[in-house]
Amino acid sequence: MHAAIYHGPGDIRVEEVPDPEIEEPTDAVVRITHTAVCGSDLWFYRGHREEMPEGAGVGHEPMGIVEEVGDKVRHVEPGDRVLSPFSISCGECEFCRKGLQTSCVNGYGWGGDLTGAQGEKVRAPHANGTLVKVPERYADDEGVLESLLPLTDVMCTGHHAAVSAGVEAGDTAIVIGDGAVGLCGVLAAKRLGAERVIAMGHHEDRLEIAEEFGATEVISAEGEEAIEAARETTYGGANHVLECVGMESSMETAAEVARPGGTIGYVGVPAGVETTDFVATMFGKNVGLEGGVAPVRRYVDDLMADVLQGTLDPSPVFTKTVDIEGVPEGYEAMDEREAVKVMVKNE
Repeated sequence: MHAAIYHGPGDIRVEEVPDPEIEEPTDAVVRITHTAVCGSDLWFYRGHREEMPEGAGVGHEPMGIVEEVGDKVRHVEPGDRVLSPFSISCGECEFCRKGLQTSCVNGYGWGGDLTGAQGEKVRAPHANGTLVKVPERYADDEGVLESLLPLTDVMCTGHHAAVSAGVEAGDTAIVIGDGAVGLCGVLAAKRLGAERVIAMGHHEDRLEIAEEFGATEVISAEGEEAIEAARETTYGGANHVLECVGMESSMETAAEVARPGGTIGYVGVPAGVETTDFVATMFGKNVGLEGGVAPVRRYVDDLMADVLQGTLDPSPVFTKTVDIEGVPEGYEAMDEREAVKVMVKNE
């Protein structure tokens, strides 16, 4: 089969690799029909994560058809359409039971020793705990499938930011970041009933999507200019701030625009944070910090229900589509900010 392989910064190649096989009775083999390139993939693509080994498969947002299952797999069977969170989890340990599947004692991520999701097939360990079945009625509805694909990562991650920030009906929320996660954070805040959602970024085309997703206001600026604009429009800051970037500058912005006594929900992968001066700002204002890596499996069923009933559609975050051979092109497009998020379709 063909799969995208990492060969160093800026070097993703589609190569022929062995097909995955059942290795444990809890495994399933899934033929990938849809997947995506994630903004977090750009960290190793740009050379910011030296722990990514050359020769590793990449991609962590799989959706496809189950081809084979191990003897202990009960929740899915061959022929089922499934999607998977970016984090593999057993569904049975202490942390899975409390809805913190990203801390599963038996869990790990796609890629590395496993085939990455940006390929034609994957072996899915802990299939009972990890794979989420798409109802048969929608299994071949392309529009629904494209709306469900963001639930493998970015939609649930944006939702985690909103939940962590404590967004409720009638609230005012500020969303920092106009990437796919930030845009999904706007959707999530509106879904939870926020009355005002202020999206902060500096790409006009992305802020247009934010408005489509329900942002009541957008701030297209950087640095102190953006901070002052946010403070002015919220009369001193917001009680609920979604940090969806993970850079030192975005954390500083979040700390500055949070209202005293407020909460920052942070989900941006902290690959660009070298100093923590923002902690002093938070300390002085009694601002809380909640969040972390999103437990997608905890949220995916509720969000899927909304997608299936037509009240939630995060698919506009996909602004470019490629096939498996076009994955390197997809990385380039996202690296150059020519695409918000790239969908990869294998059928």
